[in-house]
Amino acid sequence: MAARMPAIETFPALRAWQRKALVEYLRRRDPDFTAVATPGAGKTTFALRIAAELLADGTVEAVTVVAPTEHLKTQWAQAAARVGIQLDAAFRNADLHSSADFHGAVVTYAQVGMAPQVHKRRTLTRRTLVVLDEIHHAGDSRSWGDGVKAAFEGAERRLMLTGTPFRSDDNPIPFVEYERGGDGLLRSRADSVYGYADALRDGVVRPVLFLAYSGETRWRTNAGEELAARLGEPMTQDLVAQAWRTALDPAGDWMPQVLRAADARLTVLRNAGMPDAGGLIIASDQQTARSYAKLIERVTGERAAVVLSDDVGASARIATFAASEQRWLVAVRMVSEGVDIPRLAVGVYATSASTPLYFAQAIGRFVRARRPGETASVFLPSVPHLLGLASEMEAERDHVLGKPKDREGFDDDLLERAQRDDQASGELEKRFAALSATAELDQVIFDGASFGTAAQAGTPEEEEYLGLPGLLTADQVALLLTKRQQEQLAAQRRRATRPAEAAAEAPTAPPAPMSAAQRRVALRRQLNALVAARHHRTGQPHGKIHAELRRLCGGPPSAQATIEQLEERIATVQTL
Repeated sequence: MAARMPAIETFPALRAWQRKALVEYLRRRDPDFTAVATPGAGKTTFALRIAAELLADGTVEAVTVVAPTEHLKTQWAQAAARVGIQLDAAFRNADLHSSADFHGAVVTYAQVGMAPQVHKRRTLTRRTLVVLDEIHHAGDSRSWGDGVKAAFEGAERRLMLTGTPFRSDDNPIPFVEYERGGDGLLRSRADSVYGYADALRDGVVRPVLFLAYSGETRWRTNAGEELAARLGEPMTQDLVAQAWRTALDPAGDWMPQVLRAADARLTVLRNAGMPDAGGLIIASDQQTARSYAKLIERVTGERAAVVLSDDVGASARIATFAASEQRWLVAVRMVSEGVDIPRLAVGVYATSASTPLYFAQAIGRFVRARRPGETASVFLPSVPHLLGLASEMEAERDHVLGKPKDREGFDDDLLERAQRDDQASGELEKRFAALSATAELDQVIFDGASFGTAAQAGTPEEEEYLGLPGLLTADQVALLLTKRQQEQLAAQRRRATRPAEAAAEAPTAPPAPMSAAQRRVALRRQLNALVAARHHRTGQPHGKIHAELRRLCGGPPSAQATIEQLEERIATVQTL
């Protein structure tokens, strides 16, 4: 028996961006269409609506969805079944064809890369819509890209979806159109774009607060030399990498202190209107993930769910966690792009991966809004590169071919190997031994701006930020952070003020010179105050004002800008 046609009238109401993109798609009727939408915006619903329209009017007879992971195959099939489209998530290359009970199948990029001719025959047998989910993965390896192109060149229609339309390499993405810019470089072009800033304005996604933790770290090199550095201070990339790795060591004090703070934030969210709010710790490798799970149990008294790899049973564990009220989940790579756990509201970025692509995919797990006012909080090491990525959450990127690539991050090659086989390489650990690390809240990043001054873990100053209400609009978040910072500074001034009589008796001494770190904090504070003042005068969002200052003055986001760059922006904003 042939599968029944889906009833379009039973589909859920579309969001504004979905309706606009659907109208554009149906108007153009081109073979290829690329839709870029931020995680949580509803790419799956959009694609299934197009599939239903094309099946209903006879444009296509079958649907093939290509997804990055086995877990997402199941997720796609379940979402499609809810709207009357039956997709075979158990299809294997040896099957050659799906049963007539299905409208089509869900496969992975790896499946297509292994046997493109199987999928080519399936595609040519019936007029087929191919939905390429997270299409940038088709450039992950030559076999995947070539396989996708060979298998689906003959498809009636191709719909490309992605929430992160950029790569860190020059591998072209199949079926994506590239246009040459004035600089001579080729840039990917999308037919529909719905970014995080748009979704945040529409209330489709949550505001994300980044709580960056610094601290003192100590480690021993392979030559027996003991080194110490403050996480977040300017230093060479090699030293940053080792200080970062030392902070993430499960045996040190940095991770327990940060996990304790993250769990406190999770409790605040649960008590403030998100009773099922969950947390996710993103680890670099399997061994560390298990250690973090033990730490969470020690800190909270509750066991954490652990998902180590894309193996049998992983999907079931994710589904169980998603439907439960368990507090914490620890994962290496399984909970990545596309995995839908809407109750995730607190994250701990405890991995050394630092490419823009990986970071965006990881943060995308926390932005899915269920109702107005929900916020997300992500705890991360105070590493300049990560602070820059956090400050650029709203930036829209394209895939650029031919552009010289800087090395992004410090340990991504090691992470890639760890992700492939979930085995801790141990290569980096041989270079040094972590000795100790302590944590303190360095700053809170929101809407491209930095708030707060250093606060030791476990102090009332830290609790002021951990205790921010859990249900807030983006404007309320910015207002409260500004107010918290002003209160924190006022308290510091009161503590620093000596009684008048003591001051009269004491000899006058010149003020102690500020360290570079203290100057940067003071300048960031001054810049944020000036930006806030301009926001109140003009109504422009804080993030847009900061972006304009970067355009005029150059340099990275304020969270990682130099003293000279901050001073130049302060002078510039005063003239706007």
